[in-house]
Order: sequence, then structure tokens, then C-alpha cells
Amino acid sequence: MDNVPFPAPELGEPYLLTPGPLTTSFEVKQAMLKDWGSWDDDFRAMTQVMRKKLIRLLGDGAEAYDCVPIQGSGSYCVEAMLGTFVPKDGKVLVLANGAYGQRAASTMDYLGRARVVLDKGDYLPPRGADVARILADDPEITHVLAIHCETSSGILNPVEEIAEATKAAGCKLLIDSMSAFGAIPLEPAKLGCAAFVSSANKCIEGVPGFGFVIALTSELEAAKGNSHSLSLDVEAQWTTMNKTGQWRFTPPTHVVAAFLEALGQHESEGGVPARGARYIRNRDVLVDGMRELGFETLLADRWLSPIIVTFFCPADPAFEFNRFYELMKGRGFIIYPGKLTVVDSFRVGCIGRMDEHVMRRVVDAAKEALSQMGVASASPPDAALEERKKLAT
Repeated sequence: MDNVPFPAPELGEPYLLTPGPLTTSFEVKQAMLKDWGSWDDDFRAMTQVMRKKLIRLLGDGAEAYDCVPIQGSGSYCVEAMLGTFVPKDGKVLVLANGAYGQRAASTMDYLGRARVVLDKGDYLPPRGADVARILADDPEITHVLAIHCETSSGILNPVEEIAEATKAAGCKLLIDSMSAFGAIPLEPAKLGCAAFVSSANKCIEGVPGFGFVIALTSELEAAKGNSHSLSLDVEAQWTTMNKTGQWRFTPPTHVVAAFLEALGQHESEGGVPARGARYIRNRDVLVDGMRELGFETLLADRWLSPIIVTFFCPADPAFEFNRFYELMKGRGFIIYPGKLTVVDSFRVGCIGRMDEHVMRRVVDAAKEALSQMGVASASPPDAALEERKKLAT
């Protein structure tokens, strides 16, 4: 990894220890300095190259899928996927163990389409046996929505066993792989996945502005007329792109140019295996160092993703998160507030243009911040540990 450039905070740019937007390379930023005409042949060619490069990341069976970029944030793409591929008389089993599963359930309510939620709380993943039982009891369910990595807790969900149970029940699998695709292997053909979504500003290390839906061509063909929305109709966007090479509405041209550069760097680094290995090392160095300081992770080791890690806030009355946040920012690291309802927590991302040497500096910064705050121990409240023990069993 010595040949990978990692920008230094002392040069004026902090590291974004978040699940995206994240720290990007200088070359990715530089790619946005040129203006592109959205109808011009050069930009149309860029869009086609981008779509093909993403499909090449899928492994065996990739030829059955196509890629449809969608303007907006990741939540736009999740809504586009649900609104396009779930028919109006369909019913979705939403697998929730954090904020993004719950957001998907809320999206279904806005769409006015039937859904049922399996809520596993913050500590545990939905398992294949859970899915199989629910599908057996409710034959009206047509689709299952799984969150690949639930970043509100940092949990990596077992999509393989979820996919097996979904396929056995004759239902269709949809995956929100927003924060995982590009670093954690995802081969939709092996999973029998109808469609999944991800975003430019996650593990590919681009910048925010669009996401993409990757779906079976057969599902795209069958989805005509399903969508609730003009602008979020994946089938209509796909049809237009294949016919004209153009986005239906104004595309984020600079973001696409940056993403192509990011895809090139992803490939040069060694693709999904190498990107994932760097993030795993980032996580391991971070977790080991923070635990030495007394911090505790929300999750057991087996469910820790290499994307983002949730830590309990210390019980020490001298600890105050907003102060800790500012002290970390002053040392060049922007961390993330917690998103749990039961206990106080904060999150530290492992993704972006950084390596294990950066993560060691993160731990050093945390140690200095605790000392400056007068925090004697980073251990969490006993009640938080009891809650984790109770809910994780």
C-alpha cells in the first residue's frame, strides 16, 4: 500500500472517518476541474464506460445484469429500486437492524405498498432461518430487502444465507449494498439477486452525486409501468440510456468524471479483494487501538464490518461527545455521531483513501483528546454493556 497516496490532514484537509462522503484522492478531485456537456458524445461515452466497468465487478453471471445510474443520494436509489421492481400489488419483507432498514420500511409506506418488517435491533443480524420462517408464514410476500452493511451500527449482514432462504421460498431478493459494494464481495448471480444498489461516494471512493442500480435485464424489462415516480423510474432511465446513451435529466457530469478516475484507482489497487483487505486492516488496527484505550465496540467481533465501527461513549462524566468530536477534528479527523436509540455511542469509519498508518494516528488522537478532556477511563457504562449482553442473546 506504500504506492497509494493518502492525503495528510496537516496539508489542510481532514480525514473523513465516515461511511461516505469520505476522503478521496487528489486525482479524483482533480478530475472534476473540467466541464462536460451532458448531451455530448464524449460524456455519453464516459457513462457507457462507467456502466460496463461496474458490471465487470460482479463476477460470474454478470452478463445477465445491467447498470443504471440514478441522480441523487443513496436513498434516492433505494426508493427507485423499490418503486421500480416491486409491483403495486407486491409485498416486501424488510430486514431491519438499524436506521437504513427502518428507512426502507418508511419508503414502502410512502410508496403505498405492502411491507412487513423483521426488526433485529442494533446488535444482531437477520438470519436465514428468520427469513425462511417469515416467508413460510406469509405467502403474500414477493420480495425481500436486505441491507448488506448497516452503517448505523457497523454490522455486516449475512446476505448469503438470506439469499438462500429467499430463493427457496420463490421470492425475489433486493439488496441495499450502499456501503459495501466495491470492498465486500457481492456476486448477484450466485445469490439469485434481482437487483441491488450502491453509491458513488462509498467503497469505490468517488464523490457524492449519484448512485446506481444493478439489476437483472429480465427484471428491468418486466418493470415497465411499475414506478411511482417520473424521475426515479429505473426502467425508463435504462431504456433511455440504451437507446440514446443519455441520462433522461441533467446528469452530475463532474461527479461521473471523478467516479471514472476512482474506478481506475480501484482497479489499479487490485479490485474488490485488495480494497476490502485494506479496509479490514484499517478496522483491525482501529479496534485494537481503541480497545487498548478502554473503549468497547457495540458489536461482537464476528459482526464487525470493515466499513464503520460503533463504540460506546465512555461512562466517565468528563467525557462529552461534542467536545471529543471537536478535539478529534482539531487533530485532523472527522468522526461520526452515533445513531442508536438505546445507548450513547459514536462511529469511526474505516473506508476512504487511508491506510493502517492513518488509523494508528486516529487512535493517538483519541488518546490525546481523552487526556485533554480529563477522562480517566474510556470504559462504557455498565448499563450499556448489560444492554448489549441482553439484546445480543
